[in-house]
Amino acid sequence: MTTTQTMTLNGIDVAALGETIEAVTQDPAKGLVSFGVTTAWKGGTRADSRATAYTLGGEEHARDFTISSDEPPELLGTNAFPNPQELLFAAMNSCILVGYVANAAAMGIALESVEIETSGELDLRGFLGLDASVKPGYDAVHYTVRIRGDATPERMQELHEHVTRTSVNRFNIAEPITVTCELVVE
Repeated sequence: MTTTQTMTLNGIDVAALGETIEAVTQDPAKGLVSFGVTTAWKGGTRADSRATAYTLGGEEHARDFTISSDEPPELLGTNAFPNPQELLFAAMNSCILVGYVANAAAMGIALESVEIETSGELDLRGFLGLDASVKPGYDAVHYTVRIRGDATPERMQELHEHVTRTSVNRFNIAEPITVTCELVVE
């Protein structure tokens, strides 16, 4: 009788991670991932966003998640859910966190905790169209990473620099990307 023991580090199956890295290295098409979300207005400032599928390496995988958003009362909402800015920061933080956890596992670093705190200030005059010289978004976003694990500070710095270079959502917020739009009036 043979038993196979899966080695996990930080909740990551290290062998599966290695297999994924090898597969994408050998065939870059296996690393192409496509995500999509459909968002519908639910009245007032409330919206429900649904993720129903994603494609990895040309193969579609079903999902079924709903993410609701709303605004606080001071911004005309009912305060029932996080607002879009909080969800934006949560999406960035979550993506960066995955980068720390997976890359630490690949580097053999056992983590005890990771916490990311993000903040930014925007001026509603831009969103409200009151002053054309004011951006409708952030001038700057700042985040702090608090991490604890079994690596030296130098090794943690190496991990940090790697995650900073490779985090998808950090990149999407920090660097210009092309965003296109199509209006369909029904």
